[in-house]
Amino acid sequence: MGESDKATLTKLELQIMQVIWKRGTSNVSAVQEGLEQELAYTTVQTMLNILQRKGKLKRKLRGRAYEYSATVTETKALNHAVRDLVDRMFGGSSEELVMSLIKSRQLDAKKIAELSKRLEEEGGDL
Repeated sequence: MGESDKATLTKLELQIMQVIWKRGTSNVSAVQEGLEQELAYTTVQTMLNILQRKGKLKRKLRGRAYEYSATVTETKALNHAVRDLVDRMFGGSSEELVMSLIKSRQLDAKKIAELSKRLEEEGGDL
């Protein structure tokens, strides 16, 4: 498993991380309960252990069960996912990502104007 593989979250891993980010420190049952789809206890446990091995979660034994907490913030994970997408799909060019959004009509002139205004309001250095 390469460094990029360790940093990248699968769809299910992201869903599990979102439960932990929302609820805070949680055991397997709490994470299982927080997921939209029904998954077996052992599946959730396996996924939590994978995330712990990837360094995204840490665990602490409480009584007879482990409790898991995030070691990365949601913002950091989002930033990494976007960087990974731009690198893999657009050759590292964020401009190509924006052009793709424009060409696929997911971003229009009105939305670009709104985003430009937001950028100016936030000081221009996000």
